[in-house]
Amino acid sequence: MTNESFSEFVGQYEKLVFTVCFQMVRDYQEAQNLAQETFLAAYRSIDRCPPEHYKPWICRIAANKAKDHLKSAYARRVSAPGEEALDALPAQGSPEEAFLAEEGEARIQERIRALPEPYHKVSILYFLEEKPVEDIAKRLNRPKKTVQTQLYRAKQILREQLGKELDR
Repeated sequence: MTNESFSEFVGQYEKLVFTVCFQMVRDYQEAQNLAQETFLAAYRSIDRCPPEHYKPWICRIAANKAKDHLKSAYARRVSAPGEEALDALPAQGSPEEAFLAEEGEARIQERIRALPEPYHKVSILYFLEEKPVEDIAKRLNRPKKTVQTQLYRAKQILREQLGKELDR
């Protein structure tokens, strides 16, 4: 593919790619970065995709880039075993920011614990106890797909509740 045709490709799909990224990460700057990473990855392997499949292909790359970002952001937040000493160090930023962050985390945990069944047990095991989907499915004697669907719906409920709180 020539540079000119790739520029047309970017022009055609840039809004779509940005929207996919933004819907997942909810951060304007990060969505822009992920969109750039998406097009860079697409440029490297565009010859492997037939032109009639460009749209779903570029959306899948964008979604995967956003998922990877969210996973890495979560991994950076979770401390590894033996890092308890690091928790004793003063946090970056002001005490007010630290208080607000703790309060926000407590509010999210409260919302998770208040979810109705069938989302309650699944959400506690997944979000608070950090169990993998396979383990949750075995423990609750539910199919893996059912657990995934319940987690998806629980996330929607939590987003809606927390969004309403932020609007206030």
